[in-house]
Amino acid sequence: MPEAYRIEKDSLGEVRVPKSAMYGAQTQRAFENFPISGQRFSRRFIQAMGIIKGAAAQTNKELGHLSARAADAIARASREVAEGTWDEQFVLDIYQTGSGTSTNMNANEVIAHRASSILGGSAVHQNDHVNFGQSSNDVIPTAMHVAGRLAIEEELIPALDALRKELRQKAKAFDKVIKSGRTHLMDATPVRLGQEFGGYARQVERSIERLSRASEDLAELPLGGTAVGTGINTDERFAKKAIARISKETGLKFVEAEDHFEAQSAKDAFVAASGALNATAVALTKVADDIRWMASGPTSGISEILLPAVQPGSSIMPGKVNPVMAEALIMVCARVMGNHLTVTVGGSRGNFELNVMMPVMAESFLESVRLMANAVKTFTTRCVVGIEANKKRAQQLLELNPSIATALNPYIGYDKAAVVAKKSAKEGRSVRDVVKEMGLLRASELDKALNVSTMTEPGVGKGGGGG
Repeated sequence: MPEAYRIEKDSLGEVRVPKSAMYGAQTQRAFENFPISGQRFSRRFIQAMGIIKGAAAQTNKELGHLSARAADAIARASREVAEGTWDEQFVLDIYQTGSGTSTNMNANEVIAHRASSILGGSAVHQNDHVNFGQSSNDVIPTAMHVAGRLAIEEELIPALDALRKELRQKAKAFDKVIKSGRTHLMDATPVRLGQEFGGYARQVERSIERLSRASEDLAELPLGGTAVGTGINTDERFAKKAIARISKETGLKFVEAEDHFEAQSAKDAFVAASGALNATAVALTKVADDIRWMASGPTSGISEILLPAVQPGSSIMPGKVNPVMAEALIMVCARVMGNHLTVTVGGSRGNFELNVMMPVMAESFLESVRLMANAVKTFTTRCVVGIEANKKRAQQLLELNPSIATALNPYIGYDKAAVVAKKSAKEGRSVRDVVKEMGLLRASELDKALNVSTMTEPGVGKGGGGG
């Protein structure tokens, strides 16, 4: 049966709206205008919209601009929106008006409809009541900051911190495993496997630090600037009081923007926060790729570590197991890097008093956080936790590593050490055997020079050089 419709009106005239819909004419027009991707705003963004609308209603009640009855009904409806009760009513594509006006009105209409129902049918108006003292032009960028900060603090940082802890544990567990270092993908002087994993842990720590700073940058909210930053049609006390309520609701400290013209026309803080996501993606790619390479093999690769087997790796090669968790994380990181470009281009479209690419910026950012948080969780629990050191293989490769000859520099000089290294590599023999054959050092000196454990500590040897 064809769906039943009702007639709604807006400033452009009558619109047919599905009878079951909680939204109204403006949402329906936007739904019809933008059948582009089918991609809607995510849960985090809708949550932020509900939080903002509830804070606005209670503030306007306090300031005497809304009746207690209407404000409380709006606040209740807004809380339901924030909690996800009415997510199916947020039907609009993210590729829409660049201000996000359509989605702001989607929220206003849904909340007004629900608030009217709470009041037993008494009319709550989407503009005059729910949107009182606000504009899409300050609500949407405010929602971007609130949603972005909540996502970083509640999803991504905890996931990264769990990964950091696991990497630190592995660094401690692997501290006695000495292996070949590698630069330019070629053999280099020895390192401890624990040192490598400690480096990965520090990369993740630094990523958390950058994200925390980025989160702080998102604390300034444009709310109160209304249409162009002047605050027209809002109480001058509104922003500070409403933002205090947002802070209390989220448990995060938010403040009114120092300059509303900057806050609404430019999204520099949001681009910078996306940059922190991008840098985190770069760090995670390095960590995951190193782990993937170190586990390569088992016979033709490096195979210095063993990864947990989580699924068969081939539909044709029996017994093959692949580093799938690392690959999944790397793919997510690639998507995050692409999303950062979208956010960057979006940030450059701050024309005069308003940025006009906010919806796609918001959703790209939130997708990055969501994907990276989920990928990091699975990488930690289904890969990193189960990593084991292949000590025998690490020792085997180390013994054949010609770069161990570097430790001979203080004893026989760079040129003779180079001859030893080349002969070792060419003949597939250990540096120790070559030095013995050439008679370059006494046994006691050779033992001291080629103590691979001391090679992994600072200050050993006098030779220099790079590469």
